[in-house]
Amino acid sequence: MANSNLTNAKNAKNDEFYTQYHDIEKEITAYLEFNPDVFRGKTVLLPCDDPEWSNFTKFFAQNFERFGLKKLISTSYAVESKKYKSFYQPTLFEVNDPQFDEYKTKKNGKIFILNHDKSGDGKVDVNDLEWHYLAGDGDFKSNEIKKLRDEADIIITNPPFSLFREFLAWIIEAEKQFVIIGNMNAITYKEVFPLIKSDKMWLGNGFHAGNAYFSTTFTKEYAAGVYNPETGLVKFRNVCWFTNLDHGRRHQPLPLMTMADNLKFSKHKNIKGKEAYEKYDNYDAIEVPFTDAIPSGFDGVMGVPISFLDKYSPEQFEILGATESEGKGFSEGLWDETSKISQPVVRNERVYKRIFIKHREKTI
Repeated sequence: MANSNLTNAKNAKNDEFYTQYHDIEKEITAYLEFNPDVFRGKTVLLPCDDPEWSNFTKFFAQNFERFGLKKLISTSYAVESKKYKSFYQPTLFEVNDPQFDEYKTKKNGKIFILNHDKSGDGKVDVNDLEWHYLAGDGDFKSNEIKKLRDEADIIITNPPFSLFREFLAWIIEAEKQFVIIGNMNAITYKEVFPLIKSDKMWLGNGFHAGNAYFSTTFTKEYAAGVYNPETGLVKFRNVCWFTNLDHGRRHQPLPLMTMADNLKFSKHKNIKGKEAYEKYDNYDAIEVPFTDAIPSGFDGVMGVPISFLDKYSPEQFEILGATESEGKGFSEGLWDETSKISQPVVRNERVYKRIFIKHREKTI
């Protein structure tokens, strides 16, 4: 039981991440550049949020009119319902409001709604947000939040990492558009990869240089190099945006060299100077350990890192499958089951998870 409690506490801490304003702005701008009307007339739901100071709420409220939103809904999760309990102090904004309730501030979630000019200043913005306590604690699985989900057109948030599978399923069940943050390793989850393979979900525009920086109340839990005491932020390289909203970078072809040129000139030591690309011992494909080493003009199946999806263009490549680490069926028959090893193996050495791709045939 003690170990279980420790694990729960650790998971709770690892879920307490708050997204920076400029990262949200950079991501959302990519969808607007591709389609300026992507949010026009839409109801946007921001669940798993802390509306009083959330950058998601602030960003969409400040840009309500520019985006042409119909309605903005933001909800929080009650303090007392969180796995990890820490000191809680309600904000002055809440305390000074006539509807403040000492019991509900801990036991109930809150909902913020923006859909009209409340202040009478002739514009709809963050000053027009209206709030009240939810009937329940704000759990996204509750019927109360499900009703808000069903009302919304687009769901945008940074959900708890430990609940990513469940949260994504909650969105897909309602057939909603979405932009959410998750761990890149989720790509090969059995609940996630089929959506990517069938082009029902893809990676978003991405964090700058592939690095995500979050604020968290648990900064002391992270080692030097992850937590920066000067900025108060923690850094992660394996975090990305998942979405089914289109953006322009997704359709930019990846510039490639031929296989011969890669073998002669690649900057990677384990490719340059070799006679040929390695083949897997237990998968019917060649090993391409770096996305920029994908050979042009090669007609066969290639195993590439999961980070390839950050450069994936559906017009250039076809996703065939993935390694079998999370259930059968992903490799589409490429795996030699007699090997009994689901991870890809090269010369008896296991390598990390791979996605299997082919070049799309060019149409005239």
